[in-house]
Amino acid sequence: MPIKIPANLPASDVLVREGVMVMNEDDALRQDVRPLQIALLNLMPKKVQTETQFARLIGAGPLQIELTLVRMTEHESRHTPAEHMRAFYQPFAAARERKFDGLIITGAPIEHLPFEEVTYWPELQQVFEWTRTHVHSTFAVCWGGQAMLRHFHGVPKYDLGAKLFGCFEQEVRAPASPFVTGMADRFLAPVSRWTEVREEDVLKAGVEVLASSPESGLCLLHDPSLNSLFMFNHLEYDADTLKQEYDRDIAAGAPIEVPAAYFPENDPARPPRNSWRSHGHLLYGNWINRIYQTTPYDIERIGR
Repeated sequence: MPIKIPANLPASDVLVREGVMVMNEDDALRQDVRPLQIALLNLMPKKVQTETQFARLIGAGPLQIELTLVRMTEHESRHTPAEHMRAFYQPFAAARERKFDGLIITGAPIEHLPFEEVTYWPELQQVFEWTRTHVHSTFAVCWGGQAMLRHFHGVPKYDLGAKLFGCFEQEVRAPASPFVTGMADRFLAPVSRWTEVREEDVLKAGVEVLASSPESGLCLLHDPSLNSLFMFNHLEYDADTLKQEYDRDIAAGAPIEVPAAYFPENDPARPPRNSWRSHGHLLYGNWINRIYQTTPYDIERIGR
């Protein structure tokens, strides 16, 4: 079954070329099923790239998905045309009137700031509280996961002193969890961050560790009390996403190391290969499948 996304969204052409089934409005209405309502709160600067990456993952399974793009109400994107934002995004002030089976909260390149100094922190806290009553399951990525853990459990983030950058092997630590079904005991994941949360803090909060790495720390967490997942790495990334970050930092004269275990023979002149794609599809497919099995058929019953 395909993913239903807004008409003319740039991601549509990319997904069709890759073989992902994309459904139009008329075809969706002919099917006698309730599509899962998934929202993407996109906090990343490159909105179109991020939309495509997540739509690719959640649209690859057998269930009909209707994707809604959401932005912070007052925050204006400086890296995405205003026309794109007006055409395809709902401000949270409007989206909060609806209920969703799932919500993905992306990361944001603002790790150096204390949470309270982020301009949209008060509204993001409203988003977190809203998920209790209007979202069946939440998937928070990188800084988004750190922010959500801070809001609900007071979990701090710690400065690493240098950018943790590259592909690092992760170990599945809870193989019986439905969220890691089918995943290998160890898998590679792209990592790109300056901060971390620590295991002793999340365990005190009653959060379960599903995967981690001795080199890059926590990877995937599950919070049963919030029906939420937290992923601090980036299985949604394209093959060249880390390369784009590396080239950008080099051009800006920023201190940056060659991303670990990423370029063939550690040579930035050689094109990188995607060694994590299958596990990205598994993880997000497992999340969608779990939502399908547990969400109410009557979406208005979410939160009751």
